[in-house]
Amino acid sequence: MKIQQHDGSIIEIEKSSKEAFEVLNHSTSHLLAEAIQELYPEALFGFGPAIEEGFYYDIDFPKPIVEEDLAKIEKKMHELASKDERIIREELSKEEALKRFKSNKYKVELIEGINENITTFTQGKFTDLCRGPHLLATGQIKHFKLLNLAGAYWRGDSKNKMLTRIYGTSWFSAEELQNHLNNLEERKKRDHRILGRQLDLFMLSEYGPGFPFWLPNGMILLNCLEEFWKKQHDKYDYVQVKTPIILSRELWETSGHWAHYKENMYTTKIDDRDFAIKPMNCPGSILVYKNSLHSYKDLPIRMAELGLVHRHEASGALNGLFRVRAFTQDDAHIFCREDQLVEEISTLLRFYDEMYSMFGLDYHIELSTRPETGYIGDIRIWNKSEEILKDACLKSGKEFKINPGDGAFYGPKLDFKLKDSMGRIWQCGTIQLDMNLPERFECFYIDSDGEKKRPIMLHRACLGSIERFTGILIEHFGGAFPTWLAPVQVELLPVNNEFHLTYTDELYKLLKENGIRVAKDDSNEKLGYRLRNTQIKKVPYTIVIGDNEVANKSVTYRKFSSRDQVTVSQEEFIKMIKEEISQRKM
Repeated sequence: MKIQQHDGSIIEIEKSSKEAFEVLNHSTSHLLAEAIQELYPEALFGFGPAIEEGFYYDIDFPKPIVEEDLAKIEKKMHELASKDERIIREELSKEEALKRFKSNKYKVELIEGINENITTFTQGKFTDLCRGPHLLATGQIKHFKLLNLAGAYWRGDSKNKMLTRIYGTSWFSAEELQNHLNNLEERKKRDHRILGRQLDLFMLSEYGPGFPFWLPNGMILLNCLEEFWKKQHDKYDYVQVKTPIILSRELWETSGHWAHYKENMYTTKIDDRDFAIKPMNCPGSILVYKNSLHSYKDLPIRMAELGLVHRHEASGALNGLFRVRAFTQDDAHIFCREDQLVEEISTLLRFYDEMYSMFGLDYHIELSTRPETGYIGDIRIWNKSEEILKDACLKSGKEFKINPGDGAFYGPKLDFKLKDSMGRIWQCGTIQLDMNLPERFECFYIDSDGEKKRPIMLHRACLGSIERFTGILIEHFGGAFPTWLAPVQVELLPVNNEFHLTYTDELYKLLKENGIRVAKDDSNEKLGYRLRNTQIKKVPYTIVIGDNEVANKSVTYRKFSSRDQVTVSQEEFIKMIKEEISQRKM
C-alpha cells in the first residue's frame, strides 16, 4: 500500500507492517474528526493520534455527548469514507497556520510552540494540523469501530480543561476487526477487578481510595512472587536492604524530588520539620551506599529493595491494581564504575529475559531520552548516558526503538514493554542510567590510584509495581495461575462424607506435609455443584475421592478446564505436582 510521508513523498509499505496499521488508524482519527465537524460544527479539536491498538481524538464539544452518540458518528464516518476523498498535504508558514486555525484555541497553542514550517492534511471540507504520514484517500478506510468515551485533560495537565476523548480501532479487513473486537470482549471477562473479587485476592475500600487490601489468597500469590524475586536476586549477587518510608525534606531537596515531583508526594511535619513519604526508593539507597567507604574493587554493588512507595494520583485516574497510590517497587540500585556499565546493563538484560519468560511474557525495549524541560544535570552527561544505553543493547543483540523526551528527570532509561496473552502492551521494567544523583549526593569510591571517583548509578525495576504486575498476571492468566503461583493448588472432593471423608482427611494431611497448598470441600452440596465451584475458583487440580480411591489408596485428579480424569498412586501424584511447583512450570 502507498502512504504519504512527513515530507510529502509517497512510498510503498507492507500492509501487514506495524507502520501501515499506525497510518491507517491515524487517518481514521482524521475521518472521525471530519464526521464530528459535520455533526457538531462548533466542536474544537485537540490531538488525534494513532495508539497501540487503534486511535483516539480529544475534542471540546459545545454540549456533552454520550456513548449512544457513537453509532451516529460511526455512520457518518462510513458515509464520508465512501466518497473516497483524496487526503492532500499542504505546507504553511507559521503566520498562515495561525490565520487558518484562528478559531481553534487548541491548534493555535500548538502552532505557537512550533518553530518550523507547518503541515496540514485536508480531506473534503476538513483540514487538520498534522505532520502525517497518511493514506492517499479515505476510501481505504473501511473496517473500523468507535469503542468508548473518556475524559482527558488538554495536554494531560489537570489545570487545563477536560476534553472528551473518543477511542476507536481500524483494521484492513472485516475479519481482523472482528477478531480484535472478540479479543476486547475476552479482556472484559479477565478484568482483574472482577477476578480479584471472585478469587478472593484483594479488595478496595472507600476508606482508602487507591490503597489496596490484600486478602489471604492474594497474600499467597504475592509471597510466591516475592520468593521467586528473592531467589533471582540471590542468583545475580544482589544484597537486599530496607529503607524508611518517611524521610526529611532536605533529602528530597538534594535529590531534586522536592522541586520536580512535590505535587505527587504526601508530606507531613514532625517536630516542626517537613518530611515526605517516599515516592521512590533511590535517595534511601544512596544513603545506604554512603554509610560505608567503598573501593573500586567493591564495585559493582547491586542493592535490591522491595520498597513501599506512595504517590498522589488523581482520584479519576485510579484503576484497580493498575493505578494505585501505594505500591511496592521491586527496586534495585547498582553503583558501578563507568568501565563496568555496558557489562552491567548486558547482565540486566539477561536478568529481565529470565524474569519475564517465567510468566510467558514477550517484550520489546524503548530508549527514553532527555525530556525537553524539567531535567537536571548537564546535557553532555545526558548525551553520553544515552549512548551507553544504546551500546549495551546493541552488544547484547537487543533491538530497541527511541522514545524521545520520555526519560526520568535525572537520566535516560530503557523501558520494557510487555505483551500479555491478550496482545496488550504494558510498561513494567525500566533501567535508568543516572550520573546526576551520585553528583548531587557527593557519592564516591576510592579508585586504584587512591583518588576519589564518582560511581554511576543504575536505577532498575523489573516487575515495576508488584501490585500492578499482579493485576497484569491476573488478566494474562485469566485467574488460572500456573500451579506454583495458585493460592490453592489442589482441592479434595469426597463423593460421600460417610464413606470417603476419613481417607480425604488422610490425603489432606499428607499433601500439606509435602508443602502443597490444599483445600477440601466436604460440604453437603452435590458433587457436580462442588466440581463447578473448583472451576470457578480456577484450582489447578481437583481430586475426587470415591470407593475406588479409598480401597486402593489412590488419587483420581482432573486438571483445570479439562474433563479427563487420571488415576495414580499417592506417591506418583505428589512427585508429579512437587516437580511442577519446584520447576515453576507454565
